[in-house]
Amino acid sequence: MPDHDAGSGPEHPAPALAVVVVTYSPGDALTSLLSCLPAAGAAAGTPVVLADNGSTDGSVQAAAAAPDVTLLAMGGNLGYGSAANAGVAVLDRRIPAVLVVNPDVVLAPGAITELCAALDRHPQAGAVGPLLTTADGVVYPSARMLPSITTGLGHALLGWCWPGNPWTRAYRRDHDTPVERTAGWLSGACLLLRRPAFEQVSGFDPGYFMYFEDVDLGERLGRAGWANVYVPTARAVHTGGHATGRDPGPMVDAHHRSAYRYLSRRYHRWYQAPLRGALRAGLAVRAALARRSPHIAGGAALPRDVPAEAPR
Repeated sequence: MPDHDAGSGPEHPAPALAVVVVTYSPGDALTSLLSCLPAAGAAAGTPVVLADNGSTDGSVQAAAAAPDVTLLAMGGNLGYGSAANAGVAVLDRRIPAVLVVNPDVVLAPGAITELCAALDRHPQAGAVGPLLTTADGVVYPSARMLPSITTGLGHALLGWCWPGNPWTRAYRRDHDTPVERTAGWLSGACLLLRRPAFEQVSGFDPGYFMYFEDVDLGERLGRAGWANVYVPTARAVHTGGHATGRDPGPMVDAHHRSAYRYLSRRYHRWYQAPLRGALRAGLAVRAALARRSPHIAGGAALPRDVPAEAPR
């Protein structure tokens, strides 16, 4: 395993930032991500770790030939959180901040600079995240409240057929003006993490294979006294689905398993056992329907009337 502590010392100051990318046959998307990092604000020599979950398309091997890029093979598909944790663990321990980012994200010029500035001006922030848009410019609700039974079930049951329902709007904070604010959790597609905060809560929970690991991290950071801060002056485009779109059936199941894991742990008391049973049954039914209907699996459509420009 690479040891980024080797050779470090007073004559080798640690970089202010490192980048960890969880990969799974990302194709050309990875090249686009790595190419945008300098303009986004990553200084020369910023270490990049590709925590690879078993890519077979050759893209990560090609990318690892670049200076400062390290390929860390997981030996199989361990899931998003486990791979991200492993990528952070091999970095020089003195690096204070880590950008964990999907390979299908392209950061706008200055985005990393904006995120680092936000981390500096919010000393209580454990994580900061940018405004994300789809490839066609639609704002993705990447800074949400923590889901409760009411909002979670309302969103899950009605979002696919009534995306403007009050529970989905409240959970995703749809139609909010994109201003810098705290959130219950931030999308794991692109997160700048304060290293001590991330390590204090032991990183992502490896029990989530995919989905909800970012929700869970946001909640645990909050419980530990850290804030999740949305920074819409930092911009990024998330094309999405580079891995999940190839085999949607297992991802539907993973999404619903993760939803149950998260909610059952929030409502863990003995007297809440009937509620957990109802959640398990309801999510199993929804998963079965989602496997048969891409419309249900896709969830609530994104609102297209949210302004993408953040006030400065």
